[in-house]
Amino acid sequence: MRWLSIILLIILISSCTALKPVVASKAAPARTQPRNQPKFIEDISSEPYASTTKIKPASNTNNAVSNTFSMGGSSPAIFTPMQFKFAILMDLPVEALNNLKLYSFIDEWYGTPYRFGGSTKQGVDCSAFSSSLMTNVFGVGLPRMAKDQYTVCERVKMDDLEEGDLVFFHTTRKGISHVGVYLGNNKFVHASVNYGVTISSLTDSYYSKTFRGGGRTRQRSTASGN
Repeated sequence: MRWLSIILLIILISSCTALKPVVASKAAPARTQPRNQPKFIEDISSEPYASTTKIKPASNTNNAVSNTFSMGGSSPAIFTPMQFKFAILMDLPVEALNNLKLYSFIDEWYGTPYRFGGSTKQGVDCSAFSSSLMTNVFGVGLPRMAKDQYTVCERVKMDDLEEGDLVFFHTTRKGISHVGVYLGNNKFVHASVNYGVTISSLTDSYYSKTFRGGGRTRQRSTASGN
């Protein structure tokens, strides 16, 4: 009887492991897309923004201009940075500045200090600058002094001034004492005493008061048929 009790006790102890609850292993949670994750739509393509102004390498580097600007269109016009600069100074559309030889010359001399009697880029006076410009750009020779340049020109009214005409001023009591070259839109380029080679306006109070008249060289008058 005692042995029977021992056997039953052994059987009971060995069966306890089978009575323990089975703990199921936790499966890895499925990955879910974050709430803020953007959703992408398939089969959508995007085109780059079409700018109206494009920058292209210059095909013709006029006076070491390294690039040109192309305005959008079926037949885009090509403009140099120099043209944009002077269009701002002249308050004109860039396409109106098509005499590249003229503006390249001005660009080379722009800011040259004024020096009475000077004729170089270290210093130049008004008549030397106008004479050099007319010779190099328009092929027209002029006398050295402003008053002599005035005498060899045909008179032109302010409203009839054209690019390349001369503009004369009476800034002293000795008659014609200053000269510049007309560009357009009431603007002219000259060697100013205060600012050196620069662009000014005939409508400025000082120049409107001292303006004596416009002049067109006879060579240009003959060439244009006037």
